[in-house]
Amino acid sequence: MAESYTLDSKDMEILRALQHNARLSNKELSAKVHLSTTPTYERVKRLEKLGFIKEYATILDEAKLNKGFAVFCSIKLRRINSEYANAFTDMIKKVPEVTECYNISGSFDYLMRVQVPDMRSYQKLLLEVVGRHENIDSMESTFVMEEIKHDYGVGV
Repeated sequence: MAESYTLDSKDMEILRALQHNARLSNKELSAKVHLSTTPTYERVKRLEKLGFIKEYATILDEAKLNKGFAVFCSIKLRRINSEYANAFTDMIKKVPEVTECYNISGSFDYLMRVQVPDMRSYQKLLLEVVGRHENIDSMESTFVMEEIKHDYGVGV
């Protein structure tokens, strides 16, 4: 049976601090959340073990990496069942330009966020990669003109 754990206010403080800066040393984190180092370390390890902390990542600057052209692409499949959905998602998982993909409800089946250098690169991606999938019925692109807010974490 899976271990159950209720988050308390210190756990939430730890999660907020690590979401803001995952490179904090245990000593720095302890000072931020006003706990000694051993309990802080034990709490972080428990949060990792229980899956509250899934992984640690580095946030890169898309524009500096020449991937600053962001597009949301909505996709509708012709046919939908587990076989067709799996084939589509397996293909999308292999496309590095697709940075996020969600199975959604409504008029479309999937919503993807794509990061590429420019419009020409996006067109090439659609024509030569994504659009070649045999089960795609339609696609609709929404181009990002300005990013207003992009929080990488969960509001805790």
